Amino acid sequence: MSGANASLDLAVIIVSWNNAAVILPALQSLRADLDNTSLRHEVWLVDSASNDATVELVREHFPQVKLLVCERNLGFGAANNLALNSLGFAGGSSSDTPAAVYLLNPDTLAQPGSTQTLYDTLMGSPQLGVVGARLSYADGSFQHSAFRFPGLRQVYCELFPVPGRLLDGRFNGRYPRSLYESAAAFFIDFPLGATMMLKRAAILQSGGFDEDFFIYCEEVDWAWRIRKLGWHIACEPRAHVIHLGGQSTGQANPSSFVHLWRSRLILMDKHLPGWKRRLARWLIVRGMRRKLRGLDAAELADACREIIEMAQR
Repeated sequence: MSGANASLDLAVIIVSWNNAAVILPALQSLRADLDNTSLRHEVWLVDSASNDATVELVREHFPQVKLLVCERNLGFGAANNLALNSLGFAGGSSSDTPAAVYLLNPDTLAQPGSTQTLYDTLMGSPQLGVVGARLSYADGSFQHSAFRFPGLRQVYCELFPVPGRLLDGRFNGRYPRSLYESAAAFFIDFPLGATMMLKRAAILQSGGFDEDFFIYCEEVDWAWRIRKLGWHIACEPRAHVIHLGGQSTGQANPSSFVHLWRSRLILMDKHLPGWKRRLARWLIVRGMRRKLRGLDAAELADACREIIEMAQR
């Protein structure tokens, strides 16, 4: 896991927040996978002010990992940008950077060959700017790994009763499961941020994460901006990563709920036309009011009211 930035094929960035329970298996699986590649690589871990043993465990067991320890929780996008800047991507004009950057969640287990496969797919097409892996849950069950850019239908599905066949299909921005079972990459709008490998030129041209997003939707926004610049984005089902899911974001339920909808509102304001933004906000207000009628938990009710206020601004 060494080498000057100019000679690096790949830099892996992991952002952690209180992930002591999962960080060692994540790094162990990643190291095992990287050791079987031809890639010149580095692994970076940005810790956003964890109050558990994450930093100590990484220092003890993986001293070769480049560790950036933050004094406060920067949020996912800003923490990744910190590592990107340290790698030389600040300013958007340096070629003295890794050929690709792999953003990886701390609650993942890289399966053999996944990293090399993602890299080969990404670098094998001049039009491809981003690629994501096929994900599964720890028990091996299917997990959606890629999505279409969100619009009114996804807002409706989130807040109002919808038949299950629509929730799991194109109506709700999902891709057919048959595509994940194929032996070929397929074009998508954006991958789940748990695994997201980006080409150097796409990063330099698009400028990294928008730090207005503290958590949630930041990878959607970045992929949307990359797509608008003319790059293609793909899911590579031959690269398999287990994603345990929710190890960080599940730690603060009402707060996470507010962060989620704040980020969704920022995303819609950035990328949807005016009439869709207005209709989406109308749906959010009515959906949250509907949710309030069935809530007993005071904290979650307060969160719904806060979201209603945000949507009405």
